[in-house]
Amino acid sequence: MNSHLSYTTEEIAKMLKISKLTVYDLIKKGKLQAYRVGRQMRVDAEDLDAYKAKAKSGGSAVELQSVSPPADEPEEDASGAAAYTSRAAALSDSKRVPHPYPHTAAMSGTVRTIVITGQDVSLDILAKHIESRSKSFRPLRAFAGSMDSLIAMYKGDADIVSTHLLDGDTGEYNIPYIRKLLTGHSYTVVNMLSRTAGFYVQKGNPKELRGWGDLGKSGIRIANREKGSGARVLLDEMLRAQKLKGKHIAGYSDEWTSHMGVAGTVAAGDADVGIGIEKAAYLVGAEFIPLVQERYDLVMINTPNNGELIETICGILRSEPFRKELASIRGYDLSRTGEVIYEC
Repeated sequence: MNSHLSYTTEEIAKMLKISKLTVYDLIKKGKLQAYRVGRQMRVDAEDLDAYKAKAKSGGSAVELQSVSPPADEPEEDASGAAAYTSRAAALSDSKRVPHPYPHTAAMSGTVRTIVITGQDVSLDILAKHIESRSKSFRPLRAFAGSMDSLIAMYKGDADIVSTHLLDGDTGEYNIPYIRKLLTGHSYTVVNMLSRTAGFYVQKGNPKELRGWGDLGKSGIRIANREKGSGARVLLDEMLRAQKLKGKHIAGYSDEWTSHMGVAGTVAAGDADVGIGIEKAAYLVGAEFIPLVQERYDLVMINTPNNGELIETICGILRSEPFRKELASIRGYDLSRTGEVIYEC
């Protein structure tokens, strides 16, 4: 193998048939050697070979367990907190045994590597501020949806998790899911920001889509997000409230893994509607129909090891430089940024 060859975390995840979160966990624990190039983590080919050789000899076989969902997921149009938490329960009973967050730190000298999960650009800004303000932490980014992020935290594979999950029964964001998915843990929930979510539609809104009930119109094709993402949960909860079935909507089973992917598909005319946040619509040229204001929160586990981390994150969220940088991004409401929403 070429000694100058290196791989991204995504390429390694595909080669080993594991999730990107598991790759980040291996790096975090020092099992897989990696280095940063700009905002991207890379692993040299010889370091990957060394890890694989060790895994084959039985040295770290447990680390190859993935946090990807098992084959028996809920039905595609299943919705609501119960449906998604049943998926989490199935994952919790999979091969990798859940544990009370034993891997709280991977140390390189006095620097602790932390994994931040989520897809919003505000998390990249947070990571940058952590690097500039603290010598105690080295942030790694993992791009996972809200549900998978919480499951990763339950298994000890993530340190800071972002979530925007609507519970249709209570109208409350995040807390109902966190309570169910982080059973047995003590945790702190801090608000990152609020943002507007709604429909992406084609210019001029030719299908005249104004509200959730309009998704029941005939001839509508949707560009959907992946199961477990906040946008997918929002859609499914609203369909449930309207007594609509996702499987009756064309394109419901076609999944994109980002707001940009959904918005771009609609803008290109390959779908009539998608669900997502306001910012992506303006970046790709789709029209945006605002429908809800969603709360985007951060979750951190309360342990003696995490006291400094929680204090650092709250300090950054409440700082003027961080808030000023977020304020420059369209569609963000920072009125509650840094507020402790819930503490278990």
